[in-house]
Amino acid sequence: MSSPDHLPPVTLRALEPVDVDALYRWENDPAVWGVGCTLAPYSRKQLWDYIDTYDGDIFAAKQLRLMIALPSGETVGTADLYDFDAANSRCGVGILLAPEYRGQGYALSALTQLAGYCRSRLSLHQLYCIVGADNAPSRALFERAGFTISGRLRSWLRTADRYSDAYLYQKML
Repeated sequence: MSSPDHLPPVTLRALEPVDVDALYRWENDPAVWGVGCTLAPYSRKQLWDYIDTYDGDIFAAKQLRLMIALPSGETVGTADLYDFDAANSRCGVGILLAPEYRGQGYALSALTQLAGYCRSRLSLHQLYCIVGADNAPSRALFERAGFTISGRLRSWLRTADRYSDAYLYQKML
């Protein structure tokens, strides 16, 4: 496991209008639809409206999207908090990195920062995520970030022609 001191530097920042094209590419990539809940492509206008009306209030919206950026300012991915549950101090987490930036430690760096933010600023007790049993890179990422398997969800994810299992991961903050 890489220590946080040896992770590449990234910044988590709010959505900006300049993110429309990156979100358009990533949200409309059918290769990642199976790991999320996307059922249809998004238009640029839909994404523009989403960014334009986004206020980042996790307590009101029960979700928060942050962009992952390099020190140069280049945006390389997104980190999402979803199903925010203030009463039980927990939240779901998801992360997406542009394909050309995967395997370089950026996702682990972002996930480490996000967990720190959730602990210190949101006073959360735990984060969780659901990862497909056959998604080895994502499973390895969450395990390196200190998440542990809490259960196996049978036939949880549907692709075009089959169902597959998923794991429920948790990290106590």
